[in-house]
Amino acid sequence: MSDGGIEVARVYDPPGARPGRRVLVDRMWPRGLSKADARMDEWCRDIAPSTELRRWYAHRPERFAEFQRRYLVKLADTDHAAAMAHLEDLVLQGSLTLLTATKDPTISHAGVLAERLAGERGIDIE
Repeated sequence: MSDGGIEVARVYDPPGARPGRRVLVDRMWPRGLSKADARMDEWCRDIAPSTELRRWYAHRPERFAEFQRRYLVKLADTDHAAAMAHLEDLVLQGSLTLLTATKDPTISHAGVLAERLAGERGIDIE
């Protein structure tokens, strides 16, 4: 098995030609999207930030650095261990696309998660 790349994309966007697994990493199901139209392989809601952290952050860019710090702390706790191990296994199997409903994935938990997964293995984020 070889390491694949990691991509972050909006769940509402059509999938590209890129092979690999597509995993929704949001806690809540995306508004207005039917399960039939989701075009994803699985939903890993246990890796998402807590409701409290998500509400505090509110996708305010000036809070992103602190949100990132807090979320990385949460990713290291035992509550997220199984979900992290699963995503790490998927990365080892090939390319992985982390899906989110967030309007700006670059300042989302999906981006933070991608950096954490990629950083441990020296994998590219596309």
